[in-house]
Amino acid sequence: MTSDLATPFSAALSSDKAPMPPAPKPHPDAPVEAAETPIENLLDRAPEPLFSDTLVPYAPSVHLNAAGTPAENQGALYLIARLNRDSQPIEKGLIWRIYSETTNEEGRLELVATSEGGDAEFRLDPGVYLIHTSYGYASAVNRIVMGRDVKSKMVTLNAGGLKLEAALSDDNTIKKGPVLFDIYGTEFDERGERKLVARNVQPGKIIRLAADTYHVVSRYGDANAVVRADIQVIAGKLTEATMHHKAAGITLKLVNAPGGEAIANTSWAVLSPGGDVVVEANGAFPRFVLASGEYEVIARNNGVNYRSDFEVQTGNDREVEVMASAENEAVSN
Repeated sequence: MTSDLATPFSAALSSDKAPMPPAPKPHPDAPVEAAETPIENLLDRAPEPLFSDTLVPYAPSVHLNAAGTPAENQGALYLIARLNRDSQPIEKGLIWRIYSETTNEEGRLELVATSEGGDAEFRLDPGVYLIHTSYGYASAVNRIVMGRDVKSKMVTLNAGGLKLEAALSDDNTIKKGPVLFDIYGTEFDERGERKLVARNVQPGKIIRLAADTYHVVSRYGDANAVVRADIQVIAGKLTEATMHHKAAGITLKLVNAPGGEAIANTSWAVLSPGGDVVVEANGAFPRFVLASGEYEVIARNNGVNYRSDFEVQTGNDREVEVMASAENEAVSN
């Protein structure tokens, strides 16, 4: 199939008209004409002001003060927010908070007004205020001096969205099971720790974040199935990322014979090849999600320890039986 872009060239080849003579070669000293519309490099754009003037889409309504008369001594402030300079105004999910710049007797900023949703309109006494705008985990703080006039401002949040999923392979997304995500900043504080941005994020949930690079930790279960990745969030865009685990669900049973009934009142310890405790539990059927690899398990029942080795393979959920026999008895510490 021929695309539209190739049609003019194909038509020229099949034309019955005499071919046009080649254009003369330009003289090397001839001036070069500038392109009519230069291509804009996005990296050369001037930084978009976070707090800029904007047109008021409608005249602010007249509010009444406590005495029932128009608040003529107040100014009107109309606020709009957007994700980046190219996006449309945000219509829902915003939280606006207006604080007085002066502190109260307790040394705290006084909250003057709030609004939730999209754009917001406020009537304010003349003075200096701080405007806090939040959209999910993205926020901005701006300062404004109010008089008795009408002001309209646009807040550019430079924010985007992040949607996270987990999978065992490209065609095996983890739809069920204990999968959670923690989102951290990429910089370390003086104690060598990352700043926690969001904890226990569910798969498929869209998280609103300031444009930046984040360190994401995906936890599958409560043991050692953990993967990490640095993910960039772009302003005005939804970033979708799938984090791949190499793990499987393992159910432990202490039995007297293969396929036998699980023995109750059993305590368990799963060890790494180096002898470190990975996870512990009590009960007849403890279940864990473990990272792929080799393990040793010790089951304790009626003061006797029984041991066994097993291997975890990615995506292979299964039961591991430990035989309560003399040959599997482990030496107690």
